[in-house]
Amino acid sequence: MKTLYCLILTVFLVTTIAWQSSGEVYSIQPIGKVVKESGNVKLEILPKYRDALKGLGDFSHIYVMFWFDKNDTPEKRAILQVHPRGNKENPLTGVFATHAPVRPNLIGLSICKIKSINGCNILVDDIDAFDGTPVIDIKPYRPGYDCIPNATVPDWVKQIHKKQPQPRS
Repeated sequence: MKTLYCLILTVFLVTTIAWQSSGEVYSIQPIGKVVKESGNVKLEILPKYRDALKGLGDFSHIYVMFWFDKNDTPEKRAILQVHPRGNKENPLTGVFATHAPVRPNLIGLSICKIKSINGCNILVDDIDAFDGTPVIDIKPYRPGYDCIPNATVPDWVKQIHKKQPQPRS
């Protein structure tokens, strides 16, 4: 029987996320961080990743993967079911069927509109992450490929969308 170990290593200012299974180790290094100041939101990308930004300005939106570092405790990683959005009226649901910030691997995902790119800074409209949150990856949003026209969702998701304004552009 294989045993899985989840490790979080924090060395000075660099967070390394490692997963060990049968001697194999996988790690994720932050590529930058979220910076929120004076009403602006930017993704401050580490200078060594500057070349990876080439061509990104040709897209209007990006997926931003980040680490829910403020929720990183063994207790929160052990939570496998939640009431979505913390609302007890929503059914108890497995975290893989939600966007809850508590989960075994604390990876968050937001779609952000690019306002501008200046050097290693990507100014975006907003992000569902705290100031200082580690950014672990960025991918461009591609409307023809990333939109699933006939996707289905459970009734509780439909109810949430009826109560909320339309998604941002």
